[in-house]
Amino acid sequence: MKIWYHLLNSQFYRQYMLYTWMLFLMLGNTKGLLAQDSGDEEVKRLQRTIFIYNFAQQIKWSDIDQLDTFKIGVLGPDRTVIDLKALAQKRKIFGKPIEVVRYQFVKNIKDIQLLYVHNKYNYDIAYILRKISGKRILVVSEDYFYNASMINMVNVGNSFEYEINEDRIENEGFVIASSLKQYAVTSSQKWKGLFKSTEQSLVNALNENEEQKARIKSKEDEIKRQEEKIVNQAKAIDTIQEKIAERNQWIQQLADQNQIQEKKYEEKLLIEKELEKNIQEQLIFIKVQEEKITKSLKEIEEKKEYLEQQKEQIKEQETILDKQRTEIEDQKTINWYLIALISLILIGSLIVYTSYLNKKKLNKTLAEKNREIYAQSLDLESKNKELEQFAYIASHDLQEPLNTISSFIGLIAEDYGDSFDEVGKESLHFIGDASTRMKKLIDSLLEYSRLGRSKDYVQIDMGTILEEIKGDFRDVIERTKANIHSQKLPVVKGNPIELRLLLQNLISNGIKFTEKETIPEIEIMVVSKSEKGNNPQQNVWEFSIKDNGIGIPKKHQDRIFAIFQRLHSREQYQGTGIGLAHCKKIVESHGGAIWLESEEGKGTTFYFTIPREKTVLLDKSGIKIDL
Repeated sequence: MKIWYHLLNSQFYRQYMLYTWMLFLMLGNTKGLLAQDSGDEEVKRLQRTIFIYNFAQQIKWSDIDQLDTFKIGVLGPDRTVIDLKALAQKRKIFGKPIEVVRYQFVKNIKDIQLLYVHNKYNYDIAYILRKISGKRILVVSEDYFYNASMINMVNVGNSFEYEINEDRIENEGFVIASSLKQYAVTSSQKWKGLFKSTEQSLVNALNENEEQKARIKSKEDEIKRQEEKIVNQAKAIDTIQEKIAERNQWIQQLADQNQIQEKKYEEKLLIEKELEKNIQEQLIFIKVQEEKITKSLKEIEEKKEYLEQQKEQIKEQETILDKQRTEIEDQKTINWYLIALISLILIGSLIVYTSYLNKKKLNKTLAEKNREIYAQSLDLESKNKELEQFAYIASHDLQEPLNTISSFIGLIAEDYGDSFDEVGKESLHFIGDASTRMKKLIDSLLEYSRLGRSKDYVQIDMGTILEEIKGDFRDVIERTKANIHSQKLPVVKGNPIELRLLLQNLISNGIKFTEKETIPEIEIMVVSKSEKGNNPQQNVWEFSIKDNGIGIPKKHQDRIFAIFQRLHSREQYQGTGIGLAHCKKIVESHGGAIWLESEEGKGTTFYFTIPREKTVLLDKSGIKIDL
């Protein structure tokens, strides 16, 4: 038709009528061939577009519900973008409106869900896959090699075949519908055959096109030769040419209308077939989802049964723990009974000794009583040793069930920790902390039972001990900025380990029991005094350790030296509550006394005495001064 209109508007407009009619018939045949080729191309383009939409519908995006628009990109000057936009006005993907975007360069690709690229534009598919990796973009390619892309399609006749690379698709986080796998080409040999067939069809079409061009060229040459003959006759046929042009225009309009009607009818048939296919695929998808839901419900029931078994095992473990706690309480009761019995024995020994003093005039009786007292003292010493041994064994025996509890807690947490909810995990954590605290209490009790056992006293420089304690507390002192002031401390006779523990506990309490915003101030003083009482000749050193801490209420001062007594929660101040009990036992084992003066909110002063018998002071040069 283009040649026809060219001739009508050219300088040869006035040609001979017979020759023009022959040319019209020849070009009409050519138009029929081109129209047939154009119709096949239209069908092919429509099928390509439908295939691309079907691929998108059969791939599952995990974030599809968060999208407002489903975006398709087309790479290069491909007119497929026009076909995709046309169909986008009639269809949706996953219920989302469709937006089609064209890209000229791979580096500009972003914010799309699907990318279409044809091999004829010479884009490197490996480079494209590297650039979009991790961006959750499905690549649909055409006429590339087998497994080179995610979904690769090839034109076969008037339809398309495709093959899929499942690894690449799944690595991008997509889920493939079973129907897409079912109809895909799975053999590289078959794909090569399809590809070769397509290449051969293309070659044949190109050859046929070249032959057609050659025939058209030949006809054009013939027309040029005839033009020279009919130049003089063109004026005679102007009127006929006009009528022919009008007739051709009328024929063309009829042909265009007929093609439009045929195209609309074919599009309706294709759309109806596509809708029917989509409905079938949706039914298959729904059936698969129902099977998955049934399977999930079955798994949930199995997990419920497993959780019930876990609950029964937890109940059994709780029963065992209750039994072990009962045994520990019984053992503690027995220990208190033994302490009471030993106290009664000590009281009996004092009564016997008092009777001995009252009857000292009776020499024989006194001698017998002395022997009895001696025998009783030996027996008492033996019982004391047995009591100490019992305390040691009891402490270790108490630690054994605690170790068992800790082991079971560790095993439960390791083997069944993931089966517990947050309350169960928190309960295990509380049991573990309680076991740890019980072990610390037992260790403290064992240490308490050992205090005062050794009577091998030596001369001890209390100033040296204080400097060593400051070195041990260096990190705490730097962190709290505590100030420890003291005057010259004397040399006393006693157990160095116990007296060091005495000073360490009192200084540590002064630093620990202080308000957060207050800098601890510790002042250590000592004076020489004569102790009143049964032995007025005995002189003592009276030590005082004063702090600016939180103080101790008057109502609690009487029980502060009792074992395991605490005035605050563990969340406020750490400790076992046995430190001051240690101090009391150490002072009393050295023949002294300990007491305190305190006012709530204004600090506390602890006092203790150590006998001055055979004690010395050191002058500034380090020389001993006998007292």
